[in-house]
Amino acid sequence: MRAKDAALAEEIAEDLLRPVRVSPTLVKYANVNEYEQATRKELQQAARELMKGAEIAKARNVELLDEDPLDIELATTLLYGQSHYSYKQLREAVAAKPPQYRAEIIDVAMRHRGKHDELLRPFCAGQKFRFDILMDIGGFRDMHRHRRCVQVEQGYTTAHGFEEPEELRPAEMHDRYRENMRRAAAAQKSLEGAGWAEHSHYVIPLAYRKRCLFSMDFAEVVYISELRTTPAGHKSYRDVAYAMFETTAKNYPALAKYFRVTDVREPVDLLKR
Repeated sequence: MRAKDAALAEEIAEDLLRPVRVSPTLVKYANVNEYEQATRKELQQAARELMKGAEIAKARNVELLDEDPLDIELATTLLYGQSHYSYKQLREAVAAKPPQYRAEIIDVAMRHRGKHDELLRPFCAGQKFRFDILMDIGGFRDMHRHRRCVQVEQGYTTAHGFEEPEELRPAEMHDRYRENMRRAAAAQKSLEGAGWAEHSHYVIPLAYRKRCLFSMDFAEVVYISELRTTPAGHKSYRDVAYAMFETTAKNYPALAKYFRVTDVREPVDLLKR
């Protein structure tokens, strides 16, 4: 601004350059959380050692999980957030280990906890309804807004492929779309290999898929299923919400009548959205 208009710059400098006083209490919460950082690295290593480079098995986009003994649920969930495997694939590997192994994983997650550190999110265990969801990043960012449930995220990745909008084929853009998605994935791998792993996910298009574990009570299952299947919503999360309803109804058929969902298979009247 001084280069363009020195007089104007001096006139407003007092407001723009005013010292900012920050509350010491708030600054404390902006510090690096050493507990989470140290624990994350050790759990990532534990997940790699457990899975030994196994391929990511194919799984449904929405999976309603069975109840587990608490130690198996805790150990699996702690490793889930530091890998890209489905919950069931990790759970099988964890359950095959002796009880001492599960105790070791839980110990890792507690080892660096300081006096004022809250337990990590995976310790919010014991919810009745747990959904392992694989969906596109764009749709997830809408689903992520639901705060009445516990969410354990996996990192952004290109490992699960990407969604392909059905409108691409009649528009004859299908091949071009796929090529651009592959180029974006190659760019992400290149940045990752150049030492920019923490920032490389910014080049991943939102159509690529990621995993997240959603745990909740019955009321939240009903709420998400009803809200996110309405015709006004995006197809991506409408399909996920309807799958949540369908899997719940299959496992608890007597409860299906309490859902007021919109059937996503019905054509959408754009004039009524």
